[in-house]
Amino acid sequence: MKKIYILSTFLLLLSILLAACGPAATEAPAVVEPTEAPAAEEPAAEEPTEAPAAEEPVEEPTEAPAAEEPMAGEAIEIRWFIGLGAGGNPEEIEREEAFVEKFNAKYGDKYNLVMDVVPNETAYDVLKTQIAAGDVPDIVGPVGIRGLASFEGAWLDLSPYIESASYDLSDFDPALLDFYKFGTDSQLFLPLSVFPSAIFYNKELFDEAGLEYPPHEWGAPYADGDEWTFDKLRDLGMFLTVDANGVDATMEGFDPDNIVQFGYDSQWQDIRADWSHIGAGSFVDENGNAVMPDVWREAADWYYKGMFTDYFIPNDSYVNSDLLAQGNPFASGKLAMTAVNLWYNCCTEDVGWDVAAMPSYNGNLTSKLHADTFGILRGVEDPDVAWEVYSLMLGEFAGDLVDVYGAFPARQSLQGDALASLEERFPGVDFQVFVDGLAYPDDPSHEGLMPNFLKASDTYGTFGSMYQSTPDLDLDAEIDTFIVELQEVFDEVE
Repeated sequence: MKKIYILSTFLLLLSILLAACGPAATEAPAVVEPTEAPAAEEPAAEEPTEAPAAEEPVEEPTEAPAAEEPMAGEAIEIRWFIGLGAGGNPEEIEREEAFVEKFNAKYGDKYNLVMDVVPNETAYDVLKTQIAAGDVPDIVGPVGIRGLASFEGAWLDLSPYIESASYDLSDFDPALLDFYKFGTDSQLFLPLSVFPSAIFYNKELFDEAGLEYPPHEWGAPYADGDEWTFDKLRDLGMFLTVDANGVDATMEGFDPDNIVQFGYDSQWQDIRADWSHIGAGSFVDENGNAVMPDVWREAADWYYKGMFTDYFIPNDSYVNSDLLAQGNPFASGKLAMTAVNLWYNCCTEDVGWDVAAMPSYNGNLTSKLHADTFGILRGVEDPDVAWEVYSLMLGEFAGDLVDVYGAFPARQSLQGDALASLEERFPGVDFQVFVDGLAYPDDPSHEGLMPNFLKASDTYGTFGSMYQSTPDLDLDAEIDTFIVELQEVFDEVE
């Protein structure tokens, strides 16, 4: 199928690659460089970067066992739980150990930071068991949105601690802070590492077609003065889609069965991610029922027509063909534009590329976001001390943590060095586009939790495979049927 990378598998790859290709601790942060396309879909890193979401609610912690009071002058042990996301492979563990040594060298008179590394495949169950037993770790991370959502309701509200400490939040884009409220009024997490999305475009294909490049500034018009919208992207995409006879998709006689170059794709992503480029949404409404948001229904129609009516988006058969590098279309050199996250700089191979802003839809801009951070659970024995260490790790030591995982920093004060590192590796690429995109995250996140998560994921994955490979569907009717099926899956856990 076209989006063959299921989010959990895709994110597993990213976590491994972040460790394998991330910079050394002395270098400026740089984005991971995977050496090959991820193995098979639907869903990114999240990661397993992230193990499947738990299907049953997280149990409330029982009363924590009484702890011995530390002796005067004795450092308080702070347990750091690692395993829900990245951090568990040998290279990462080595860097994490160096981080702990550095942290304890400075603050060891007060805190003794210790690592609790659990294999990703068991980390979710282990943490649930610890919570139920009252043996709650002090700090948890790194973990992506999907993993955080898997423990929905179990995270400590940081808002009162931030207020009490007069903690400076000015280093973060306000939109990122709102993103980590998860639709509540509570600041549940502080941002750490981010991977916004934008348009990667093949400069050579644009030059051959005599077309101006898409705009780099978010909200700016195209070079001809037209608004940079998904309709405009469609127009360019059709012009850049060419058959074996050199006829483009705007012309009479175009042969959709013999296309040799495509205009656009949203690759290595599932349908929730695809549609979120056009607008944020969720399959779950405020009452926990299955829904198809209007913006996603419209996005589904736009993508479907792009595949089977206008032909500027490759369907599954083309995506998995030799023409499009068997699943890495942009790296094949036969795709003009792809919407994907910052980490994709890993896999562009020899294509001459640059980056443009995402188009708008109905006046709205969305930069679909992948992100990793740390959290504190509500059942922690001493939340005040946990907050003190957390605020240091994601504050004073944020740059060190970003280096550990080879990520891009959420803190604006760290982004200059990260950009310089990227620009040194990829001369001429306008990575500032990604930074500016942080103001437009998909909220709610496309990686949000669903009831009966594993089966729900299979259900929408099956629909996505059919949708991306079958022409002449009554799409609205198929979507309605799919939502009914998804509701039945949700109901199984009630």
